[in-house]
Amino acid sequence: MDPGLFALLIAAALFAGWVDAVVGGGGLITLPALLVAFPTAPTVLLLGTNKLASVCGTTTSAITYARKIKLEHRLLWPTVGLALVGSGAGALTAALVSSNALKPIIIAVLLAVLVLVITKPEFGTEPQPKLRTNWRGAAVMLTCGVGVAFYDGIIGPGTGIFLAVAFTGILGFDYITAAAHTKVVNAATNIGGLVVFAVQGSVWWQLGLAMGAATMIGAWIGAHTAMSKGSRFIRIVMVVVVLGLLTRLSWDVWTGWRA
Repeated sequence: MDPGLFALLIAAALFAGWVDAVVGGGGLITLPALLVAFPTAPTVLLLGTNKLASVCGTTTSAITYARKIKLEHRLLWPTVGLALVGSGAGALTAALVSSNALKPIIIAVLLAVLVLVITKPEFGTEPQPKLRTNWRGAAVMLTCGVGVAFYDGIIGPGTGIFLAVAFTGILGFDYITAAAHTKVVNAATNIGGLVVFAVQGSVWWQLGLAMGAATMIGAWIGAHTAMSKGSRFIRIVMVVVVLGLLTRLSWDVWTGWRA
């Protein structure tokens, strides 16, 4: 591999780890970088390689957050169990379902997230304990462990944002607490997908591990940044990342239609 191209991929992974630890959406950076770097490679191989790098980053940020933030284990671990299965199911269908067909739906959901975050400045900045009911807990388990996890197995970018919004909007977590729970679930979705890709032989291990090492460094820095800066900082980063993801997906859809 060209040393300059390798260096760019490592730099992308480092930045992606930081972004993903703060708010999610690291796949917005690494997956397009891989697609551009290897335009003739099978997409499923690049998805598997990206998943390996993502596992390293989300696991690092999950451990970093868990050392500082109290986790609600009765809610978290059933969600993690569902997420392992959900993401694995998504990965199994990744080669069968066109991601282009899903992009307009994802754009609509991201627009709704953007409107929610912008029009409600208080959203996620303070915890809302009254929302933590059993019914809402079950809704988060299903939404994150099945719906979002399945999406992560098929495509991936934006998964952390969707998880964070679910924990914040449904259960009333503040952004910091939501991030801590999100990273544990996101690690599970990445592991579930990676197992399937690995069994299929769709992982470029050397490159994935190299990018994973860079992602771990970025994730560690990002988690500490988020905890030191607070929920309002995370809100700002979320808006920026959602706008970036919307731009990227909209461009993909537009160029696809023109083709």
